[in-house]
Amino acid sequence: MNNGLKIGLLAVIAILLGAIAYNMYNKSGDEQVFKPIDENATIAATQPDRQENAQPAKYDPARDKAKKEAAKEPSKSSLLPTSTIEFEEYEWDFGTMDEGDRVEHIFKFTNTGTEPLILEMCKGSCGCTVPQCPKEPIAPGAEGEIKVAFNSKGKKNSQTKRVTVTANTDPEQTVLTIKAQVTPAAQ
Repeated sequence: MNNGLKIGLLAVIAILLGAIAYNMYNKSGDEQVFKPIDENATIAATQPDRQENAQPAKYDPARDKAKKEAAKEPSKSSLLPTSTIEFEEYEWDFGTMDEGDRVEHIFKFTNTGTEPLILEMCKGSCGCTVPQCPKEPIAPGAEGEIKVAFNSKGKKNSQTKRVTVTANTDPEQTVLTIKAQVTPAAQ
């Protein structure tokens, strides 16, 4: 290959790379266009979004939680046609019990929507609260049950635990609550 052809190919490659870089810059969401820089301009003038005395970002748990939630992949149930769920009660109080007692309650519900109800997950707020969800879809108009077991071993005084039910509903999560007053075991 002669030198003239090599130089020509290099020039074409350089032009293509420049066009790609320019195109990527303009598609990044910035409305700016390449402009020649005034020799007398300061760096701050070419970067107006920067603050002169910028402080480091403070830790914001709510903002960080929102970012994490946004980054999560959608759940399986959010990709399904939505239905609706209605529970007979959303809260159950076991009353007074002794530390170490194990109790259960069944939360009954109805699929009040027009699509099959699919319970993707039922999760207790701690290891002492164990829910059992139906694995099969619940037909429109049909009823179902979620059994919630509570183990008061190591628990004392007033206890409030939650069960989060994730399904193809809007909103996607429904919270059930159990309560108990646990009398501490004699030492």
